[in-house]
Amino acid sequence: MSLFVASTRSAFRAVAPIKRSFQTRRSYATEPSKGGSSSTVLLGAAAVGIAGAGAYFFSGSGAAKKAEANVKQVTEKITPGEIKKAFIGGDQGWLSLKLEDVELINHNTKRLRFRLPEDDMVSGLHVASAILTKFKPFDAEKAVLRPYTPISDESAQGYIDLLVKKYEGGPMSTYLHDMAPGQRLDIKGPLPKYPWEANKHKHIALVAGGTGITPMYQLIRAIFNNPDDKTKVTLVFGNVSEEDVLLKHELAAIENKHPQRFRAFYVLDNPPKEWGGAKGYINKDLLKTVLPEPKNEDIKIFVCGPPGMMNSISGNKKSPRDQGELSGILKELGYSPDQVYKF
Repeated sequence: MSLFVASTRSAFRAVAPIKRSFQTRRSYATEPSKGGSSSTVLLGAAAVGIAGAGAYFFSGSGAAKKAEANVKQVTEKITPGEIKKAFIGGDQGWLSLKLEDVELINHNTKRLRFRLPEDDMVSGLHVASAILTKFKPFDAEKAVLRPYTPISDESAQGYIDLLVKKYEGGPMSTYLHDMAPGQRLDIKGPLPKYPWEANKHKHIALVAGGTGITPMYQLIRAIFNNPDDKTKVTLVFGNVSEEDVLLKHELAAIENKHPQRFRAFYVLDNPPKEWGGAKGYINKDLLKTVLPEPKNEDIKIFVCGPPGMMNSISGNKKSPRDQGELSGILKELGYSPDQVYKF
């Protein structure tokens, strides 16, 4: 067994159960983002960018047809053997994608599969990047916009999969959960995030809460699908209950296949009696024990979760292009701003 595995396992046993270290209200899997979150700022910026395009168009309208025509024009220029991409960014506009399949994951989460314009197309997303979704409520003046990171592989042809948790009072998540196969959703992308390449860092740590796991999973999948990438990965994943732990089977499969390079630590606010992992919140004691030390060279800490968690761990972003000031637990532990990235 490698030193990496042995040290983290023994250390984790030493800190479980973990006591709560801060009293902000828990919202990993039960609340929509409140004001001040990085997602809210992102959506505001996106709305400003779209405002100049004029009124919102429903699926099948001139705007949607124009976007699809743009895709067709691009694909017609592709040489034999070149990969077709659905989302090409720039002035492409919105694509109207048909919902093909819906899978119920748990009490408040669904997987939605949308068909790309052509069966041999890939999404065109890169690691790490996301897509932006849009719909206009019947009686609203403005469209609702929300970003999502697909959980399907970037090489998957013909579809993208979204993992959507329904939030009380969340207009987009409610709309998506009410969709039936055959209906359409306007989507555009890619929204660029952290550009990843093999072995960019020796060791990365991912601190996630709730659906904040989706961009982390995109990174994990890219790293362990690439035999040339030797990056070590530590995941700390907080949720309310065991049922709320998303992608747990996929993560377990990766950990079983790469035990010397991938370790996942789960934290539950309301764990079952037989739970052997950490309890409460993701706190300073746990992170100090399992994360790579800030003095280590070539490390990166990624953080994604609801506003309360972000404020406690790292502070929120100011905007999509402004990471904001580093604060919270990571600053207290001695990490520098260039060692931390906030999704």
